[in-house]
Amino acid sequence: MDGNDMLTLGYPPGKVIGLALQAADTAMSAGASHDDVLGDLADVLHAPNDFQGDPVYGAVADALVTAQRRAERPAGGYDLGSVAPYRVWGADKIESGALDQMKRAVRLPVAVRGALMPDAHQGYGLPIGGVLATHNSVIPYAVGVDIACRMRMTVFNASPGVLDQRRDHFRIALEQQTRFGAGSHWNPRRDHEVMDDPAWDEHPVAGRFRDVAWDQLGSSGSGNHFVEFGALHVHTQIDSPLGKIPPGTYLALLSHSGSRRFGLEMANHYTKVAMQQRAGLPKEFQHLAWLDLDNEAGVEYWAAMMLAGKYASANHAIIHRQIVDVLRIPVLGGIENHHNFAWKETADGQDVIVHRKGATPAGKGALGVIPGSMGAPGFVVRGLGNPDSLDSAAHGAGRRMSRKQAFRTFDWDSVQRRLEEQGIELLSAGLDEAPGAYKDIREVMADQADLVVALAEFQPRLVKMDAGGRPRHRSQSSRRSKGKKKGKRRR
Repeated sequence: MDGNDMLTLGYPPGKVIGLALQAADTAMSAGASHDDVLGDLADVLHAPNDFQGDPVYGAVADALVTAQRRAERPAGGYDLGSVAPYRVWGADKIESGALDQMKRAVRLPVAVRGALMPDAHQGYGLPIGGVLATHNSVIPYAVGVDIACRMRMTVFNASPGVLDQRRDHFRIALEQQTRFGAGSHWNPRRDHEVMDDPAWDEHPVAGRFRDVAWDQLGSSGSGNHFVEFGALHVHTQIDSPLGKIPPGTYLALLSHSGSRRFGLEMANHYTKVAMQQRAGLPKEFQHLAWLDLDNEAGVEYWAAMMLAGKYASANHAIIHRQIVDVLRIPVLGGIENHHNFAWKETADGQDVIVHRKGATPAGKGALGVIPGSMGAPGFVVRGLGNPDSLDSAAHGAGRRMSRKQAFRTFDWDSVQRRLEEQGIELLSAGLDEAPGAYKDIREVMADQADLVVALAEFQPRLVKMDAGGRPRHRSQSSRRSKGKKKGKRRR
């Protein structure tokens, strides 16, 4: 029995179908036949008031009654009392604010099903690590402001030992071939076919930001974005479209960044439009304002999101191309996946829009990279296709404290000492990205063992991030001094 059976009976698309399928499973587990359950569900649909309080069909009846009342309300009134089914992974390690945000999201009248990943923490609207399926609608802030933020890994046909043999060469590659910071850009501009996409001219808003997007093409921005070299330990062959990677230990390059200012502008513009269209929403729901996909604003946002996805991918392509060209080391393969996006998929037998805000697509067989922190390993994973999570998994370790708290808690001396003990060199970063600000990635992976299987483990060795407008953890002059103490001269 699936959602198509419910639609055939006449059930409206949306969360009520998920509730009906749950009730059907309960009834059939108790011995009811398939035909008996379909008959019962038909009776519930036609006379829901008679089934309120029923131990099996009560929730379905309540949702139908609520939908009827909503239909009778004047325009602008929203019913937020019905709750779509959802599951939480690693709930004991998730802050209450993120849990509350998820509880609100599944109360939206367009919500069908939800899930919260074990790396979740509080954001705006949908929590980071939140997954939400909706009916014929997209929520800009459930996608996020860094639209199509993604991971990309290049695996070299070389041992990670080459890092120690030619450390300066790799340092220079990161310093000269990457750009970090909110206003970072390249001069001259980098070229990529994405800037020739006709959507820049056809879209009513995107074209305004084409110049700044081109300036920033190939840069990484700020926050938790990074480019790093490390050792990749592959224990199960990775069959990637970018090349097969057999078991072994390799040098790898990993990057994390998104669509830069262009994505931010699109998110903010269409969130304002959605808020105007959903002015009747209570204050605590305003960042969950949605756009219908059969109206003009929804179509525009979807087109902007798709363009941002292409643009974010182009950023990574340029970063990796530039570094590969400088290193001149053969490439074995690679992996790329994204989050902060919305996909047209199927859930509970119906067509839905699945938002993954800080969540990795993990459909059956899908490859992805889930990083830890600058001081913790990341993992190459294969999705298990768990429908309860809407085919999703965590996108990282997840923060366990705010950035302000991290600045109050850590100091560079202790952070640097810990990193050096682990054999990790940090070229630059903000103190708010200290490893202790993040959850234990191994606990996160254990909490989602039913969502993904790890194929390889990546250990960072040489890391570059935005310094956040603050001094680097160790100045270039102090690094030179350290080299002189060892009897070396930097030229």
